[in-house]
Amino acid sequence: MKSRRTIIGFVLIALIFTTGLTAPTAGGDPTGHRHRSPTDAVVMWNEIAVSTLVGLPPTAGGAPSAAPTHVAMVQGAVHDAVAAIGPRRYEPYLLKKRFSARASKSAAVATAAHAVLAHIVSTVPNIEEPARTTLLASLGTQYEDSLAAIRKGRSKAKGVAAGTAAARVMIAARQDDGRFGPSQWMPNTAPGHWSPLTDPVTGQPVLDPTPWVGAVQPFFLETSSQFRTRGPKDMASAGWARDFNEVKALGAMDSTVRTPRQTYIARWWQSQPTVSWNSVARQLVTRRHLGVASAARLFALQNLSTADASINCWNDKYHFDFWRPWNAIARAAEDGNPATSPQAGWAPLVSAPYPEHPSGHLCLDAASVRFLRAYFGNRIKGGFEITSASPLLQSTDEPTRSFKNFRRTVAEIVEARIWAGLHYRTADLQGKALGRQVANYAAANYLRPTGHHH
Repeated sequence: MKSRRTIIGFVLIALIFTTGLTAPTAGGDPTGHRHRSPTDAVVMWNEIAVSTLVGLPPTAGGAPSAAPTHVAMVQGAVHDAVAAIGPRRYEPYLLKKRFSARASKSAAVATAAHAVLAHIVSTVPNIEEPARTTLLASLGTQYEDSLAAIRKGRSKAKGVAAGTAAARVMIAARQDDGRFGPSQWMPNTAPGHWSPLTDPVTGQPVLDPTPWVGAVQPFFLETSSQFRTRGPKDMASAGWARDFNEVKALGAMDSTVRTPRQTYIARWWQSQPTVSWNSVARQLVTRRHLGVASAARLFALQNLSTADASINCWNDKYHFDFWRPWNAIARAAEDGNPATSPQAGWAPLVSAPYPEHPSGHLCLDAASVRFLRAYFGNRIKGGFEITSASPLLQSTDEPTRSFKNFRRTVAEIVEARIWAGLHYRTADLQGKALGRQVANYAAANYLRPTGHHH
């Protein structure tokens, strides 16, 4: 039997993981300056979108699994607004209508982003007043500040018209798309199936705040299970025993083999991939001086693909309903494998309130990184920085780390999820493969160059 203190701490970790980040402060530009070019507008509104949407309560879509869908809606509309103006460099996502080459792309970007954001904040459930009204007012101020930086005239008006059109088709396309639908989870007490932790105060199970993600209509994919993974190892196999024993040793809260550095890294990566990789994209778009069409397309491909990776991943999670290490280690006598043995009271460094397979983090990481590598290469001269918003960081932990190589960064996350006690290696590797497959499919079929590259 676990002690009451252990159980309470265990449940708190699960709850911490599902909390959103703090909402953005009311007022103007989070980058600290008004945009000077259309690309600056793309970068600025990406930052506003990510901070706003991840800052929503978990059950309102701020959870790591759900936020990508809402960010994708914004970035898809921004791409379409830019692509609709002047010679078409890239295929549109939804908007077929064309606008004058003289239309302000900055106005189009701000209008598309703001309109979709305002729609999302206005319509998602589980936001209490006055928080919703305050957030909408903040977005309105940011939009007014963006337009105030653009000279009045027909160019500005045409840009607003393009942004409005792009937002309208995106909002229409996402009506009744499965967001905030019923839970996909069917409880099953048989060996190999996930069971939630119990909150010792309420006596209620600690459940996924967004268990509907796997049933959402994808953006690019034909179905929400298009890239179904192979699934967990057979519990009678030597491969299962390897996965089990690795995480049992390395992922325990009180592990004697995990190093302090590994513990720090495991906690550090307990931050939303949507936040991390959009930040990296903004850094590199700015440093490489990408044009507005290329920048808007990058954010669209990255975020639309990450949304689909999350949808397919959560569909897999509830399809396989595979048990987490803390389920499996306590009940190892039931898995039919003589190479595994139970350990009463085993607790992970980090927990999460939904089934194990595949790794959601790796699904999202791989999809995002596929496009960052395509645009900027695997090795980044001068590197890139990620600042973790993990609530598990200690006061002495450094929140910002620098990286130079995308492949090695994702490889570190594979290990970090094992060190955290969250995942078996198979789930990490299959999650990474799923994210990459989704992104490859998107690259081959959507937002392709048209030949107009003047």
